[in-house]
Amino acid sequence: MGKLEFLGTGTSTGVPLIGCQCKVCLSKNPKNNRMRASSKITVKDTVILIDTGPEFRLQAIRSNISRVDGVLITHTHADHVAGFDDLRAFNFITGEPVKVWGNPSSCEILKSNYPYIFGSALQVGGGLPQIELSAAEDLFYVGNIKVEPIPVWHGRVPVNGYRIGSMAYVTDVSNIPQRSMAKLEGLDVLVLGALRYRKHSTHLNIDEALEIVDKLRPKRTFFTHIGHDLEHERVSERLKALSSRSVQVDLAYDGLILEFPD
Repeated sequence: MGKLEFLGTGTSTGVPLIGCQCKVCLSKNPKNNRMRASSKITVKDTVILIDTGPEFRLQAIRSNISRVDGVLITHTHADHVAGFDDLRAFNFITGEPVKVWGNPSSCEILKSNYPYIFGSALQVGGGLPQIELSAAEDLFYVGNIKVEPIPVWHGRVPVNGYRIGSMAYVTDVSNIPQRSMAKLEGLDVLVLGALRYRKHSTHLNIDEALEIVDKLRPKRTFFTHIGHDLEHERVSERLKALSSRSVQVDLAYDGLILEFPD
């Protein structure tokens, strides 16, 4: 069995939002506290991370992550890669480069945004991250684990979702092409971005995400990349009422751990 841990389930601002006085941002329920969206996947002895957002260092410490075999980048918006430099901690531990995959445009943007990593650094300072960057367009392997990229659209930005065994992780998405929908059939677990109830130009809202679930009918779905519009207990009750014997839909939360057939 594979294991997925949600390191963060929040949208780009995180929850609570700076300065906000809404009920969710002021909530005492820890499930309403959301770091930026990322996950840790463990299959056998292989550890895979999805994204390295602004709180990545804190997430890694909280989850006691001491090694990583591969990092999957969905796209290069700051809430998904602002902690990229902290991958160098794993260089210190293993003495080896960290293997990172993303779609071709993400790879080019990472090279441009981090020239000291991928170019000529004037000085190393506290340590120069050693990264082995590869484009993920077709099936590839992290150790012995097969990973399938799932191309989707986040407005006009190309984003990679990823399928590992019977689990798929698709966040920051407004449109899933039919060819990618076919790659998401027969899932035990689908992790899907669902920002809020109101429509958004570059994200699925709750109703749109439920339409995707109804088409794909995975056994279990967990919504992530959640804004401060959604109060955990209230939305969870609504999703529970919508779930059926064959399809279960839940709101994810930071620290949630679940298993899936690998």
